[in-house]
Amino acid sequence: MPHRHIVQFDEGVAKVLQLRELQNCEAWKRALQNNCKDHRYYEIVEETLDCGFEHYYLVLETRSGEATAIQPVFFVRQNLVEGVPGKIRSILDRVRKVFPRFLTMRVLMVGCGAGTGDLGACDERDEPWLADALQATLRIYAKRNKASLVVFKDFPANYRSALDRLLSSGYARMPSMPMTRLPLSYANWDEYFCTLSKATRKDLRRKFRKTERAPKIEMQVLNDVRPLVDEIYPLYLAVHERSPLKFETLTKDYFRAVGQRMPDRARFLIWRQHGKIVAFSFCLVCGDALYDECIGLDYSVALDLHLYFYTLRDIISWALQQRLKYYYSNPLNYEPKLHLDCELVPLDLYVTHTNPLLNPIFRRVLKYLGPTRHDPVLQKFPNADQL
Repeated sequence: MPHRHIVQFDEGVAKVLQLRELQNCEAWKRALQNNCKDHRYYEIVEETLDCGFEHYYLVLETRSGEATAIQPVFFVRQNLVEGVPGKIRSILDRVRKVFPRFLTMRVLMVGCGAGTGDLGACDERDEPWLADALQATLRIYAKRNKASLVVFKDFPANYRSALDRLLSSGYARMPSMPMTRLPLSYANWDEYFCTLSKATRKDLRRKFRKTERAPKIEMQVLNDVRPLVDEIYPLYLAVHERSPLKFETLTKDYFRAVGQRMPDRARFLIWRQHGKIVAFSFCLVCGDALYDECIGLDYSVALDLHLYFYTLRDIISWALQQRLKYYYSNPLNYEPKLHLDCELVPLDLYVTHTNPLLNPIFRRVLKYLGPTRHDPVLQKFPNADQL
Protein backbone atom coordinates (compact mmCIF):
# COMPACT_ATOMS: atom_id res chain seq x y z
CA MET A 1 0.00 0.00 0.00
CA PRO A 2 1.28 3.55 -0.69
CA HIS A 3 2.12 5.76 2.26
CA ARG A 4 3.10 9.35 2.96
CA HIS A 5 5.09 8.98 6.17
CA ILE A 6 6.71 6.15 8.07
CA VAL A 7 7.48 6.08 11.79
CA GLN A 8 9.63 3.18 12.97
CA PHE A 9 9.30 1.71 16.47
CA ASP A 10 10.80 -1.29 18.24
CA GLU A 11 8.11 -3.80 17.30
CA GLY A 12 7.18 -2.57 13.85
CA VAL A 13 6.30 0.42 11.72
CA ALA A 14 3.50 2.99 11.47
CA LYS A 15 2.50 4.08 7.97
CA VAL A 16 0.33 7.16 7.50
CA LEU A 17 -2.33 6.80 4.82
CA GLN A 18 -5.27 8.79 3.52
CA LEU A 19 -8.75 7.34 3.20
CA ARG A 20 -8.57 6.76 -0.55
CA GLU A 21 -5.55 4.51 0.05
CA LEU A 22 -7.58 2.25 2.36
CA GLN A 23 -10.47 1.46 0.05
CA ASN A 24 -9.26 -2.05 -0.82
CA CYS A 25 -7.66 -2.78 2.54
CA GLU A 26 -9.29 -5.68 4.41
CA ALA A 27 -7.55 -4.70 7.66
CA TRP A 28 -9.43 -1.38 7.60
CA LYS A 29 -12.78 -3.18 7.71
CA ARG A 30 -11.62 -5.54 10.47
CA ALA A 31 -10.07 -2.82 12.63
CA LEU A 32 -13.38 -1.35 13.84
CA GLN A 33 -15.86 -4.10 12.93
CA ASN A 34 -16.93 -4.81 16.52
CA ASN A 35 -17.66 -1.16 17.33
CA CYS A 36 -20.91 0.73 16.91
CA LYS A 37 -19.05 3.28 14.77
CA ASP A 38 -17.30 0.98 12.32
CA HIS A 39 -15.14 1.87 9.31
CA ARG A 40 -18.20 3.13 7.39
CA TYR A 41 -18.91 5.75 10.04
CA TYR A 42 -15.34 7.10 9.99
CA GLU A 43 -15.51 7.36 6.20
CA ILE A 44 -18.80 9.28 6.44
CA VAL A 45 -17.37 11.70 9.02
CA GLU A 46 -14.34 12.49 6.86
CA GLU A 47 -16.35 12.85 3.66
CA THR A 48 -19.27 14.92 4.98
CA LEU A 49 -18.07 17.15 7.83
CA ASP A 50 -16.36 20.46 7.19
CA CYS A 51 -14.88 21.31 10.59
CA GLY A 52 -11.27 21.97 9.64
CA PHE A 53 -10.24 18.38 10.42
CA GLU A 54 -7.28 16.83 8.56
CA HIS A 55 -7.95 13.09 8.62
CA TYR A 56 -5.28 10.39 8.41
CA TYR A 57 -5.02 6.70 9.26
CA LEU A 58 -2.07 5.08 11.00
CA VAL A 59 -1.50 1.56 9.71
CA LEU A 60 0.44 -0.25 12.44
CA GLU A 61 2.40 -3.20 11.11
CA THR A 62 4.53 -5.80 12.85
CA ARG A 63 8.10 -6.40 11.70
CA SER A 64 6.82 -9.17 9.45
CA GLY A 65 4.65 -6.63 7.58
CA GLU A 66 1.28 -7.75 8.97
CA ALA A 67 -1.23 -4.89 9.44
CA THR A 68 -2.29 -5.45 13.06
CA ALA A 69 -4.25 -2.21 13.53
CA ILE A 70 -5.46 0.89 11.71
CA GLN A 71 -5.95 3.88 13.98
CA PRO A 72 -7.92 6.91 12.74
CA VAL A 73 -6.40 10.28 13.71
CA PHE A 74 -6.96 13.87 12.68
CA PHE A 75 -5.36 17.28 13.13
CA VAL A 76 -7.40 20.26 14.31
CA ARG A 77 -6.74 23.71 15.75
CA GLN A 78 -8.37 23.57 19.18
CA ASN A 79 -9.38 26.23 21.69
CA LEU A 80 -8.40 24.59 24.99
CA VAL A 81 -10.59 26.85 27.12
CA GLU A 82 -13.84 26.06 25.29
CA GLY A 83 -16.52 25.59 27.94
CA VAL A 84 -14.47 26.92 30.87
CA PRO A 85 -16.77 29.27 32.82
CA GLY A 86 -16.46 31.72 35.68
CA LYS A 87 -13.40 33.55 36.97
CA ILE A 88 -10.90 31.34 35.16
CA ARG A 89 -12.54 32.08 31.83
CA SER A 90 -12.65 35.83 32.48
CA ILE A 91 -8.92 35.83 33.28
CA LEU A 92 -8.15 33.82 30.15
CA ASP A 93 -10.29 36.11 28.01
CA ARG A 94 -8.28 39.11 29.19
CA VAL A 95 -5.04 37.34 28.31
CA ARG A 96 -6.39 36.44 24.88
CA LYS A 97 -7.19 40.07 24.11
CA VAL A 98 -3.42 40.60 24.11
CA PHE A 99 -2.44 37.13 22.82
CA PRO A 100 -5.39 35.98 20.65
CA ARG A 101 -3.99 32.47 20.12
CA PHE A 102 -3.21 31.81 23.78
CA LEU A 103 -4.16 28.18 24.60
CA THR A 104 -5.25 27.63 21.01
CA MET A 105 -3.06 24.92 19.56
CA ARG A 106 -2.72 22.57 16.64
CA VAL A 107 -3.65 19.18 18.07
CA LEU A 108 -3.24 15.61 16.87
CA MET A 109 -6.47 13.91 17.90
CA VAL A 110 -6.74 10.14 18.17
CA GLY A 111 -10.25 8.80 17.61
CA CYS A 112 -13.36 10.06 15.87
CA GLY A 113 -14.26 13.59 14.81
CA ALA A 114 -17.95 13.01 15.65
CA GLY A 115 -18.31 10.66 18.58
CA THR A 116 -16.39 8.56 21.02
CA GLY A 117 -13.01 7.08 20.19
CA ASP A 118 -12.02 3.47 19.72
CA LEU A 119 -8.77 1.59 19.35
CA GLY A 120 -8.47 0.21 15.85
CA ALA A 121 -6.89 -3.17 16.56
CA CYS A 122 -7.92 -5.90 14.10
CA ASP A 123 -8.10 -8.26 17.08
CA GLU A 124 -9.11 -7.01 20.56
CA ARG A 125 -6.27 -9.05 22.05
CA ASP A 126 -3.84 -6.73 20.26
CA GLU A 127 -5.11 -3.55 21.95
CA PRO A 128 -2.21 -3.43 24.48
CA TRP A 129 0.25 -3.86 21.57
CA LEU A 130 -1.52 -1.05 19.70
CA ALA A 131 -1.38 1.22 22.76
CA ASP A 132 2.38 0.63 23.00
CA ALA A 133 2.78 1.32 19.28
CA LEU A 134 0.83 4.59 19.54
CA GLN A 135 2.80 5.59 22.60
CA ALA A 136 6.01 5.11 20.62
CA THR A 137 4.93 6.89 17.44
CA LEU A 138 2.36 9.63 18.07
CA ARG A 139 4.66 12.29 19.54
CA ILE A 140 7.06 11.86 16.63
CA TYR A 141 4.28 12.09 14.08
CA ALA A 142 2.69 15.09 15.84
CA LYS A 143 5.98 17.03 15.99
CA ARG A 144 6.65 16.37 12.31
CA ASN A 145 3.29 17.98 11.58
CA LYS A 146 3.78 20.94 13.94
CA ALA A 147 1.16 19.82 16.46
CA SER A 148 1.73 20.88 20.07
CA LEU A 149 -0.56 18.30 21.70
CA VAL A 150 -1.54 14.68 21.29
CA VAL A 151 -5.07 13.94 22.58
CA PHE A 152 -6.87 10.61 22.76
CA LYS A 153 -10.40 11.96 22.38
CA ASP A 154 -13.35 10.59 24.39
CA PHE A 155 -12.24 6.98 24.89
CA PRO A 156 -14.66 4.86 26.96
CA ALA A 157 -13.40 3.65 30.33
CA ASN A 158 -13.20 0.04 29.13
CA TYR A 159 -9.98 1.05 27.34
CA ARG A 160 -8.26 2.06 30.57
CA SER A 161 -6.48 -1.26 31.02
CA ALA A 162 -4.85 -0.83 27.61
CA LEU A 163 -4.30 2.94 27.66
CA ASP A 164 -3.12 3.42 31.25
CA ARG A 165 0.37 2.55 30.04
CA LEU A 166 0.38 6.03 28.48
CA LEU A 167 0.47 7.57 31.96
CA SER A 168 4.02 6.35 32.55
CA SER A 169 5.26 8.18 29.44
CA GLY A 170 4.01 11.69 30.21
CA TYR A 171 0.33 11.54 29.31
CA ALA A 172 -2.28 12.88 31.69
CA ARG A 173 -5.69 11.27 31.88
CA MET A 174 -8.62 13.57 32.54
CA PRO A 175 -12.39 13.02 32.38
CA SER A 176 -14.26 14.24 29.35
CA MET A 177 -17.97 15.01 29.49
CA PRO A 178 -19.52 11.57 30.02
CA MET A 179 -22.32 9.85 28.19
CA THR A 180 -25.21 8.42 30.19
CA ARG A 181 -26.78 4.97 30.16
CA LEU A 182 -30.16 3.63 31.18
CA PRO A 183 -30.40 -0.15 31.65
CA LEU A 184 -33.64 -1.30 30.01
CA SER A 185 -34.58 -4.09 32.38
CA TYR A 186 -38.31 -3.37 32.15
CA ALA A 187 -41.26 -4.81 30.24
CA ASN A 188 -42.48 -1.38 29.11
CA TRP A 189 -42.48 2.35 29.85
CA ASP A 190 -45.05 2.08 32.64
CA GLU A 191 -42.93 -0.41 34.56
CA TYR A 192 -39.88 1.83 34.23
CA PHE A 193 -41.91 4.92 35.11
CA CYS A 194 -42.97 3.36 38.43
CA THR A 195 -39.31 3.09 39.50
CA LEU A 196 -38.75 6.86 39.30
CA SER A 197 -39.02 9.14 42.29
CA LYS A 198 -42.44 10.50 43.28
CA ALA A 199 -41.40 14.05 42.40
CA THR A 200 -40.14 13.01 38.96
CA ARG A 201 -43.30 11.05 38.21
CA LYS A 202 -45.48 14.00 39.22
CA ASP A 203 -43.46 16.38 37.05
CA LEU A 204 -43.54 14.08 34.01
CA ARG A 205 -47.27 13.44 34.32
CA ARG A 206 -47.89 17.18 34.31
CA LYS A 207 -45.70 17.61 31.21
CA PHE A 208 -47.29 14.71 29.33
CA ARG A 209 -50.84 15.89 30.11
CA LYS A 210 -50.05 19.27 28.60
CA THR A 211 -48.58 17.68 25.48
CA GLU A 212 -51.51 15.30 25.06
CA ARG A 213 -54.02 18.18 25.20
CA ALA A 214 -52.38 19.60 22.07
CA PRO A 215 -53.07 18.25 18.56
CA LYS A 216 -51.88 14.67 18.21
CA ILE A 217 -48.17 14.00 17.70
CA GLU A 218 -47.30 10.89 15.68
CA MET A 219 -43.97 9.05 15.53
CA GLN A 220 -42.38 6.98 12.80
CA VAL A 221 -39.02 5.16 12.60
CA LEU A 222 -36.92 5.31 9.43
CA ASN A 223 -33.55 3.98 8.35
CA ASP A 224 -33.03 6.62 5.69
CA VAL A 225 -34.05 10.29 5.81
CA ARG A 226 -32.68 11.55 2.53
CA PRO A 227 -36.11 12.85 1.40
CA LEU A 228 -36.55 14.63 4.76
CA VAL A 229 -33.13 16.19 5.29
CA ASP A 230 -34.20 19.70 4.37
CA GLU A 231 -36.94 19.48 7.04
CA ILE A 232 -34.96 17.93 9.87
CA TYR A 233 -31.67 19.78 9.46
CA PRO A 234 -32.88 23.18 10.75
CA LEU A 235 -34.20 21.36 13.84
CA TYR A 236 -30.75 19.86 14.46
CA LEU A 237 -29.11 23.28 14.10
CA ALA A 238 -31.59 24.84 16.51
CA VAL A 239 -30.52 22.41 19.25
CA HIS A 240 -26.84 22.46 18.31
CA GLU A 241 -26.59 26.24 18.48
CA ARG A 242 -27.90 26.23 22.06
CA SER A 243 -25.16 23.87 23.26
CA PRO A 244 -22.46 25.48 25.42
CA LEU A 245 -19.86 23.02 24.10
CA LYS A 246 -19.41 22.52 20.37
CA PHE A 247 -16.71 20.46 18.72
CA GLU A 248 -18.18 19.34 15.41
CA THR A 249 -21.19 20.45 13.39
CA LEU A 250 -23.00 17.75 11.46
CA THR A 251 -24.12 18.44 7.89
CA LYS A 252 -27.02 17.50 5.64
CA ASP A 253 -24.69 15.18 3.75
CA TYR A 254 -23.81 13.44 7.02
CA PHE A 255 -27.45 12.56 7.70
CA ARG A 256 -27.94 11.48 4.09
CA ALA A 257 -24.87 9.25 4.12
CA VAL A 258 -25.55 7.56 7.46
CA GLY A 259 -28.97 6.41 6.34
CA GLN A 260 -27.76 5.34 2.91
CA ARG A 261 -24.56 3.54 3.94
CA MET A 262 -25.42 2.25 7.43
CA PRO A 263 -29.09 1.24 7.14
CA ASP A 264 -28.51 -1.75 9.41
CA ARG A 265 -27.66 0.58 12.30
CA ALA A 266 -29.17 3.97 11.55
CA ARG A 267 -32.56 4.75 13.06
CA PHE A 268 -34.28 8.11 12.67
CA LEU A 269 -37.28 8.64 14.95
CA ILE A 270 -39.48 11.36 13.49
CA TRP A 271 -42.35 13.17 15.28
CA ARG A 272 -44.99 15.07 13.32
CA GLN A 273 -47.84 17.35 14.33
CA HIS A 274 -50.37 18.30 11.64
CA GLY A 275 -47.99 16.55 9.21
CA LYS A 276 -45.12 18.91 10.08
CA ILE A 277 -41.93 17.50 11.60
CA VAL A 278 -41.52 19.01 15.07
CA ALA A 279 -38.75 16.72 16.40
CA PHE A 280 -36.38 13.98 15.36
CA SER A 281 -33.75 11.80 17.00
CA PHE A 282 -30.87 10.14 15.17
CA CYS A 283 -29.83 6.88 16.83
CA LEU A 284 -27.55 3.95 16.11
CA VAL A 285 -28.55 0.41 17.04
CA CYS A 286 -25.63 -1.87 17.81
CA GLY A 287 -25.96 -5.25 19.50
CA ASP A 288 -28.30 -4.87 22.46
CA ALA A 289 -27.95 -1.09 22.76
CA LEU A 290 -29.49 2.06 21.33
CA TYR A 291 -27.15 5.06 21.04
CA ASP A 292 -28.97 8.40 20.87
CA GLU A 293 -26.56 10.51 18.81
CA CYS A 294 -28.39 13.81 18.41
CA ILE A 295 -31.82 15.41 18.44
CA GLY A 296 -33.57 18.20 16.61
CA LEU A 297 -36.46 20.27 17.95
CA ASP A 298 -38.81 22.88 16.55
CA TYR A 299 -38.52 25.49 19.28
CA SER A 300 -41.69 27.24 18.17
CA VAL A 301 -43.50 24.40 19.96
CA ALA A 302 -40.83 22.32 21.69
CA LEU A 303 -40.73 24.09 25.04
CA ASP A 304 -44.46 24.56 25.35
CA LEU A 305 -45.11 20.89 24.51
CA HIS A 306 -42.16 19.55 26.53
CA LEU A 307 -40.98 17.70 23.45
CA TYR A 308 -37.65 16.68 24.97
CA PHE A 309 -39.41 14.53 27.57
CA TYR A 310 -42.22 13.45 25.26
CA THR A 311 -39.80 12.18 22.62
CA LEU A 312 -37.58 10.56 25.23
CA ARG A 313 -40.57 8.56 26.47
CA ASP A 314 -41.18 7.37 22.91
CA ILE A 315 -37.51 6.48 22.38
CA ILE A 316 -37.33 4.40 25.55
CA SER A 317 -40.67 2.74 24.80
CA TRP A 318 -39.51 1.85 21.28
CA ALA A 319 -36.19 0.47 22.58
CA LEU A 320 -38.07 -1.71 25.05
CA GLN A 321 -40.32 -2.99 22.26
CA GLN A 322 -37.17 -3.95 20.31
CA ARG A 323 -35.93 -5.86 23.39
CA LEU A 324 -32.80 -3.74 23.62
CA LYS A 325 -30.95 -3.80 26.95
CA TYR A 326 -29.38 -0.34 27.15
CA TYR A 327 -30.16 3.22 26.11
CA TYR A 328 -27.12 5.48 25.73
CA SER A 329 -27.37 9.26 25.49
CA ASN A 330 -24.72 11.71 24.39
CA PRO A 331 -23.01 14.14 26.81
CA LEU A 332 -24.56 17.30 28.34
CA ASN A 333 -28.05 18.10 29.65
CA TYR A 334 -27.41 16.02 32.77
CA GLU A 335 -30.15 17.37 35.07
CA PRO A 336 -33.09 15.48 33.50
CA LYS A 337 -30.95 12.37 33.02
CA LEU A 338 -30.14 12.34 36.73
CA HIS A 339 -33.85 12.35 37.64
CA LEU A 340 -34.54 9.63 35.06
CA ASP A 341 -32.12 7.33 36.95
CA CYS A 342 -29.50 7.21 34.22
CA GLU A 343 -25.92 6.36 35.16
CA LEU A 344 -22.77 8.02 33.90
CA VAL A 345 -20.64 6.36 31.22
CA PRO A 346 -17.13 7.80 31.73
CA LEU A 347 -15.14 9.01 28.73
CA ASP A 348 -11.45 9.76 29.06
CA LEU A 349 -9.01 12.18 27.47
CA TYR A 350 -5.32 11.24 27.40
CA VAL A 351 -3.23 14.32 26.74
CA THR A 352 0.46 15.08 26.34
CA HIS A 353 2.48 18.04 25.09
CA THR A 354 4.99 17.20 22.40
CA ASN A 355 7.64 19.34 24.10
CA PRO A 356 9.04 17.26 27.01
CA LEU A 357 10.18 20.41 28.82
CA LEU A 358 6.74 22.03 28.72
CA ASN A 359 4.74 18.87 29.38
CA PRO A 360 5.11 18.84 33.21
CA ILE A 361 3.83 22.43 33.37
CA PHE A 362 1.06 21.71 30.90
CA ARG A 363 -0.14 18.70 32.92
CA ARG A 364 -0.59 20.96 35.96
CA VAL A 365 -2.61 23.47 33.93
CA LEU A 366 -4.83 20.72 32.56
CA LYS A 367 -6.58 20.05 35.85
CA TYR A 368 -8.11 23.55 35.68
CA LEU A 369 -9.27 23.10 32.08
CA GLY A 370 -11.06 19.78 32.50
CA PRO A 371 -14.67 20.15 31.28
CA THR A 372 -16.24 18.06 34.06
CA ARG A 373 -14.89 20.41 36.77
CA HIS A 374 -17.50 22.99 35.82
CA ASP A 375 -20.70 20.93 35.82
CA PRO A 376 -22.08 20.65 39.38
CA VAL A 377 -24.80 18.15 38.41
CA LEU A 378 -22.28 15.45 37.51
CA GLN A 379 -21.25 14.96 41.13
CA LYS A 380 -24.84 14.08 42.07
CA PHE A 381 -24.82 10.87 40.02
CA PRO A 382 -24.30 7.74 42.14
CA ASN A 383 -21.32 6.60 40.05
CA ALA A 384 -19.64 10.01 39.71
CA ASP A 385 -16.54 8.55 41.39
CA GLN A 386 -15.89 6.54 38.20
CA LEU A 387 -15.15 9.65 36.13
